[in-house]
Amino acid sequence: MSENTTLMDCLQKGGDNDPAIGAPDRVDLNYGAFRSLIATTISRLNELGIGRNDAVGIVLPNGPEMATAFVATACAATAAPLNPGYRDEEYDFYLKDLSAKALIVAKGVETPARDVALRNGIPVLELVADENMAAGDFTLEAETKATPTSNGGPAQPDDIALVLHTSGTTSRPKIVPLTHINISASAGNIATTTKLEPHDRCLNIMPLFHIHGLIAAVSSSLSAGASIFCTPGFNALKYFSWLDTANATWCTAVPTMHQAILSRAGRNEKIIADNTLRFLRSSSSSLPPQVMAALEETFGCPVIEAYGMTEAAHQMACNPLPPETRKAGTVGRAAGPEVAIMSVSDGTILASGETGEIVIRGANVTLGYANNPKANEEGFTDGWFRTGDQGILDAEGYVSITGRLKEIINRGGEKISPREVDEVLMDHPAVQQVVTFAMPHDKLGEEVAAAAVLREGAETDEKSLRDFAAKRLADFKVPRKILILDEIPKGATGKLQRIGMAEKLGLVG
Repeated sequence: MSENTTLMDCLQKGGDNDPAIGAPDRVDLNYGAFRSLIATTISRLNELGIGRNDAVGIVLPNGPEMATAFVATACAATAAPLNPGYRDEEYDFYLKDLSAKALIVAKGVETPARDVALRNGIPVLELVADENMAAGDFTLEAETKATPTSNGGPAQPDDIALVLHTSGTTSRPKIVPLTHINISASAGNIATTTKLEPHDRCLNIMPLFHIHGLIAAVSSSLSAGASIFCTPGFNALKYFSWLDTANATWCTAVPTMHQAILSRAGRNEKIIADNTLRFLRSSSSSLPPQVMAALEETFGCPVIEAYGMTEAAHQMACNPLPPETRKAGTVGRAAGPEVAIMSVSDGTILASGETGEIVIRGANVTLGYANNPKANEEGFTDGWFRTGDQGILDAEGYVSITGRLKEIINRGGEKISPREVDEVLMDHPAVQQVVTFAMPHDKLGEEVAAAAVLREGAETDEKSLRDFAAKRLADFKVPRKILILDEIPKGATGKLQRIGMAEKLGLVG
């Protein structure tokens, strides 16, 4: 586990002249300059009346300034990154729910967050950056004067570094507070699992309002004294040109991004050959084994699937790098916290090979949701955090996720794992992407449905796909409805979301 207990500690390994933050067409920000930026930002926020544990909303485009603003803000106060794609009503909810003390936005960039903040009396701080400055360097401007805080100085280990909301697919979003200890532990866990060294460079394509990018890409790299090449966000058309200029050694992404990259790999074979990656990492939703195999063949490097969630400051389990065994279809072994399987009915810890709820405990796990006693009572049992995922631990400690407990399809009492159906349909030669989900049924309660995207130039129809599935699945698991789409609707972070999919695709009512 990491010896670091604050994000500030995580930045001490990099030498003053070593690169920390890079971006397309920008000069790298080195560690010496980054540490100076953090010290300046702490002083600036303190003089504006913002101190330790004060929530500061951050609405910035993806890129180097978002990465540095997150770290610098967290070292002084509590960083609360928000999706730049939110609408007025969403900003109003989140800023009020966070009791935000201030909002950081980019100078000259229009966002409804600015108006919402001013309407609610929340001071707006404008981040000023320049393409001629090093990647991620910035200053903060404020129109209003404030009384300097009496609770200033660098954040301490037990202070809240980061707050994020859960996705809220089935309930009101919950606030997840993560302390500096939580984040430092997780960053160290990821750096250890991936064997990061100062010469490593992460090509970041993940959104930086989400735990995956903030911790797996940014914080883990900083804790190893390594660097991050910060792109404006995922773009399959630009990925290979970024790869060609970034000098990256690894990349972490969600499966849908990896699949989009694969679809363009054939046109970029020279760039792939000229830019050998040490490994690729996949997390945030299940990686079909077929995609893992195609990635390894295409990029000539190992692909490791990890298992993370916001409440664990991201990583919980991960497949190890060679020469240790990667098991396709699993999310690997415990990679930081303890991982166990708990009986859903009575809360006892189960033996290997038994199916139950995946539970975790460790230094990276949140101490509890903010202002939500009911969620905390339901989410924790005997010191274990209940992930809401159903899974199995094998004899060697590898975790297989069989589905979200809330996503398991209950077809007239028969329980079906959507992931199992996904993996069968992914074997069809015409299928590039698939998501299986529950569709309401008047007699059975729920019925199995799926949406599929076909490979470029491939043809098939619903009947052929159902016949294909019927040869490999028990009859009750075969989707009764399969929609063939040009694109499957995704969440803000690029994840396929099973819950609510039937409504999105018009299969309700």
